[in-house]
Amino acid sequence: MGAERELERQIAVMREASVDCYGEAELRERLAVCIAEGKGLRVKLGMDPSAPDLHLGHTVVLGKLRQFQDLGHTAILLVGDFTARIGDPSGRRKTRPALTPEEVRRNASTYVEQAARVIDTSRAEVRFNSEWMERMTPDDIVRLCSRYTVARLLERDDFAKRYAAGEPISVHEFLYPFVQAYDSVALRADVELGGTDQTFNLLMGREIQRDYGQPPQAVVTVPLLVGTDGREKMSKSLGNAIGISEAPEEIYGRVMSISDALMLAWYDLLSAGEWADLRGERERLGRGAGDPLRFKQELARRIVLRFHGAEAARGAEEHFQRVVRSREAPSDLPERRIEAGASGERGLLELLVELGLVASNGEARRLVAQRAVAIDDGVVQDPALRLGRGAYRIRVGKRRFARVEIA
Repeated sequence: MGAERELERQIAVMREASVDCYGEAELRERLAVCIAEGKGLRVKLGMDPSAPDLHLGHTVVLGKLRQFQDLGHTAILLVGDFTARIGDPSGRRKTRPALTPEEVRRNASTYVEQAARVIDTSRAEVRFNSEWMERMTPDDIVRLCSRYTVARLLERDDFAKRYAAGEPISVHEFLYPFVQAYDSVALRADVELGGTDQTFNLLMGREIQRDYGQPPQAVVTVPLLVGTDGREKMSKSLGNAIGISEAPEEIYGRVMSISDALMLAWYDLLSAGEWADLRGERERLGRGAGDPLRFKQELARRIVLRFHGAEAARGAEEHFQRVVRSREAPSDLPERRIEAGASGERGLLELLVELGLVASNGEARRLVAQRAVAIDDGVVQDPALRLGRGAYRIRVGKRRFARVEIA
């Protein structure tokens, strides 16, 4: 009975906050054997270093990997340094630019360190798929690609939509799911984790394993975290992501800016089996009761705590209360000295760009129109404003400040 209870407990943990589990019957059989023999499953999570930073969306599936790890299974963190050079076509309406090996190496150098904030990398198997892909011969590649048909590839939703719309599909994009599938063969994976947008690739891994004489992996998918815009999945390229290596104050402030409805979805996906003490308040908020502001503050604090520690979380909370809610400038804000030039004045828009408070004159003009720019606590309404010699404290939005002397 003890082994049966343990089997059901582990299956329940695997299902928690998951969308689908493909091959669950096979997984049950394999897991029962592992429990009886005191062994663990080999659980694979592949991540392409297509950008230098991991964001909160990545941590949803990393949290699921940590759950398997805590159950005693072998966590395999696969850094897709080879697949990143192809570019994952999942969910794309156009060909993703391929990265150079140098760009991939630069991005990959930070991945393992950042992943260590969620999983225990000292107990994980960290691999790079260039280990086996760079050793494959042309014959090996042809053999791999012969396992699937073009018709089957075009059943994939993103390929099908692009093909129907007459949008180009590069031949190298077809290689991506083959390589991801072969990774499971090379690693002899029992389970593969991924977001719901990866379902086609993950299931292809099951088929390719069968073709290579291996038992097919189970596939566990997790939901995609919606980004700060409340619409699209979190993505650096869409500008709606919060990087886990960002400054604690920035993480806290950006979490506080999301909608109340999004806040609840984030709690559900980011809690990773933790934060059970907040579950009752989350249920009250779901019924339209409770205090959403306090809950959001606690969510922001715990996200910073997870990635930066207790001291940083306290500092970020105090910074938000002082700078954002009370609209006080940070006490340690350095003063910039900028030359006025022959006219003795500087235009506001160009000054905001030079101070790094905005990216362009166009953004500065838009923020002035939104009454989001203040000088010495007075809201600016004229985008053509010029500032003469003197010292000024400038605020843009709720979290961007500068002290400047025009000399």
